Amino acid sequence: MATRLTYTTGSRSPELDRAFETALADAREREPEPLSHLVGGRDIAAGKPFAREDPSRRERVASRAYEGSELVAQAVEAARGAQREWRRLPHPERVAVLRATERLIDERKLELAAMVSLEVGKVRTEAIAEVEEAIDLIETYCRQVETAEGFETPLGQLSPDERNVDVLRPYGVFGVIAPFNFPFALAFGMTAAALAAGNAVVLKPPEEAPASGGAVARLLAEAGVPDGVISLVHGGPSTGEALVGSGVDGVAFTGSAEVGREIGRRMSEGAFPRPVLAEMGGKNAAVVGASADLDAAAEGIAKASFGFSGQKCSACSRAIVVDEVHDELVERLAVLARTTSVGDPADPDVATGPVVNGNAVERFERSVETARRDGAVAAGGSRGDEAGWFVEPTVVPGLPLGHALTRDELFLPVLTVVRVPDFDAALAEANAVPYGLTAGVFSRDEGELDRFLDEIEAGVVYVNRRAGATTGAWPGIQSFCGWKSSGLTGKGGLGPYYVQQFAREQSRTIVEQ
Repeated sequence: MATRLTYTTGSRSPELDRAFETALADAREREPEPLSHLVGGRDIAAGKPFAREDPSRRERVASRAYEGSELVAQAVEAARGAQREWRRLPHPERVAVLRATERLIDERKLELAAMVSLEVGKVRTEAIAEVEEAIDLIETYCRQVETAEGFETPLGQLSPDERNVDVLRPYGVFGVIAPFNFPFALAFGMTAAALAAGNAVVLKPPEEAPASGGAVARLLAEAGVPDGVISLVHGGPSTGEALVGSGVDGVAFTGSAEVGREIGRRMSEGAFPRPVLAEMGGKNAAVVGASADLDAAAEGIAKASFGFSGQKCSACSRAIVVDEVHDELVERLAVLARTTSVGDPADPDVATGPVVNGNAVERFERSVETARRDGAVAAGGSRGDEAGWFVEPTVVPGLPLGHALTRDELFLPVLTVVRVPDFDAALAEANAVPYGLTAGVFSRDEGELDRFLDEIEAGVVYVNRRAGATTGAWPGIQSFCGWKSSGLTGKGGLGPYYVQQFAREQSRTIVEQ
């Protein structure tokens, strides 16, 4: 099956559709047993069981697992014992094990994509692309280690009898806390980078996706990552808190700014601070100038706003539009919102699936109520089929400048459209939020484009991108780095500076005897 999908490229085929639908039907027919933890190479079925409902069919259970907070300390201890030998492996041997995982993923691509779709409601293109992204994340990080020759760099000399080298050394044990919206790709990205740098990992997959998130650890173990070097503990917030509060040497986290910054505070306490690599969401804007191609702008904004029902850190939740083209763009966006089909991912004609749970639906209903009170709803604003957690793509113009709906991350298919008098005001409004993850611009004015690239406060920027105004980053193609409250390090995943963050620098001077 040669078709390859990314978030912005590739196309489906009838063969691919049939294969995905079969895989999803098979996943739905299985009665899920609680998933065990993996600690030190042993399966452990302990803790309180919990269930994840199918967000597309709320009466059905998608997966079950055990709460693992009480096993965290044991998993960290096993990881610490195993990491010593793992870090001593020559980097080509570590890379070879990770590449073996790539092959396993490729063999089970549709089975894994179906599980992602079952647990979090992604349509087939998004789910298959997520599995493809995991493969490319692993390969990108393996190549980084190889290109840097295991992060050993010869330095100069002050005397002829000395040899100086700069090395990057793994911290030890990393806790990895993965998000529900990319349970497979982002869990794999954080975990693979930590392992490639020579660390051991204790992975906590999202409680909304224990099967697809937990598959990361299972595949790594099957590929040959040694017992204890990869461990898996399921659960919700209590397991995450236990992991952060354990003896890990660092944490990699993707999620909300509130939680990420609290992890950063906790990891800075004690005898010395420990690293936290956190990507923490955004309130991403697309700026539209008077000279913009409005068809391209509307299409790019709609794709980035309504894809996966707005549940991406990079989703476009704000269009900031100069006055003279505002009304025309709102009309185009409203048409696209009304024609974006919402429903069960088993349907090949559905463009986007459900939101993650009932809390998200309640947040949607509160947001729409506020929008009708303080602005207007040009399209959408209603619930979909109540068999699942379905809501309509929604366009909200007319809010006053600085309104909470234009400032707070909603994680919903809700797009606010802000009218501004000119491009200066548009840039000021784009930067007026505490986040700085992604941003886009549509303009044919070279001066405006230069100003945007110089002044925008975001780590991932797109210019005149019809395929997705603020979304669609891919490993080795775009880095995914958050500024301001969107990240803690200023360097992001997918790019050339990620793996290095899982290691610390050591300078070695060796005098020859």
